[in-house]
Amino acid sequence: MEMILLSGGSGKRLWPLSNDSRSKQFLKVLDNNGNLESMVQRVWNQLEMLQLNESTVIATSKSQVDMIHSQLGNHIPLIIEPERRDTFPAIALAATYLYSVKESSLNEIIGILPVDPYVDISFFERIKDLEIALSKSEADLALMGVDPTFPSEKYGYIVPKQNNENDYIQVSHFKEKPSAIEAKDLMDKNALWNCGVFAFKLEYIISLLESKGLPIRYEELAKQYHNLEKISFDYAVVEKAEKIVALPYSESWKDLGTWNTLTEEMGTKQIGKGTISEDSTNTHLVNELDIPVTVLGIKDVVVAASPDGILVTDKVASPRIKEVLKGFEQRPMYEERRWGWYKVLDHTKFEEGNEVLTKRICVKAGKNLSYQKHYARSEVWTIIKGEGDFALNDEIRTVKPGDVLVIPVEAMHCIKATTDLEFIEVQTGSQLIEEDIVRIYMTWEEVEEHCNSLVK
Repeated sequence: MEMILLSGGSGKRLWPLSNDSRSKQFLKVLDNNGNLESMVQRVWNQLEMLQLNESTVIATSKSQVDMIHSQLGNHIPLIIEPERRDTFPAIALAATYLYSVKESSLNEIIGILPVDPYVDISFFERIKDLEIALSKSEADLALMGVDPTFPSEKYGYIVPKQNNENDYIQVSHFKEKPSAIEAKDLMDKNALWNCGVFAFKLEYIISLLESKGLPIRYEELAKQYHNLEKISFDYAVVEKAEKIVALPYSESWKDLGTWNTLTEEMGTKQIGKGTISEDSTNTHLVNELDIPVTVLGIKDVVVAASPDGILVTDKVASPRIKEVLKGFEQRPMYEERRWGWYKVLDHTKFEEGNEVLTKRICVKAGKNLSYQKHYARSEVWTIIKGEGDFALNDEIRTVKPGDVLVIPVEAMHCIKATTDLEFIEVQTGSQLIEEDIVRIYMTWEEVEEHCNSLVK
């Protein structure tokens, strides 16, 4: 079985820690033997234990690539969407990669699952059984559903047909987010929570693409990606499939998609600077700022502070944050990258159109920024911690705390950290956006080779 993990999300439900580039699956708040890890790190470790990682790719957007590399490593196979277009285009693109690049057989079973379920390792062992269910039932799709433990109004339900005599069930229909009374009735009918896991033969999706007149080769579909309809796999495929079966999973499963569910599994009640008074019961503090936060005498509350904002919410009310933030847009103020991280300290726009953006940037030891240039901005870097090598217009020199590095418009530049290195970057220009980065070399070895060849 080949598996595709879907890594998406706009980062609204766990604001202010999550944003467009750091969705919930990347928040390091879960306990792992005394260390904190993210959901994606937890899932990938579970796959490694079962050696399923060797046949797994992650489908994701451009904005999450650096975060995945930072947390899992540069060796993780990624299918990168040219732009976000919902789950059907993402799965279609990944399927064409398996078919035309990896040259998987059309009879290969493809498993699809989200990148962030909070489950025991038995969940992934059960996923293997989808292959058997597809073979026995000759169904178009095989889903995995969770035996519900309470009548939830938050989840979708897989409703079975009657008289199921196999390990799998025949699916009658689906019900999205029912009322409490409907959910109780669905439980009485042995309906399952839909956990977003399903499988099909590769031939099924490739044939579907052909019937729609879409390319079945990865490079060609990537070029036409912007023409694909923005539609979920559920609407485009699942609801139109003629025969669907589902496997029940009866052990623990959680969607840690809101602050109230996430804090139930957090490794500690407090992360970051601050104090929680003893009479503040069932209260969590997550603080990424350099200033302390004090919480006194309140219960059932989450206090979360990051460069993106500050949230104080009753846990039960926390799922409403997505509604409150509707229409609220701002650039991410904190991001993890393959080389380290940065925080936005200040962003000022002037009436005449000029902008000034100030960041604190950390480059981890042994890592480097790309050799790049900009057409719409100049930069000034002030080294405040650590040592490294700095390249400017094909010349390399060592840098240390106190050094001020001036980078004019269109100057080629990059830096490599010898030890963990931090600097304050002040950008000044007319367009302070990621699209104004022209990358020339990605590795430091390429930079050294290029600069040394000019010296010789």
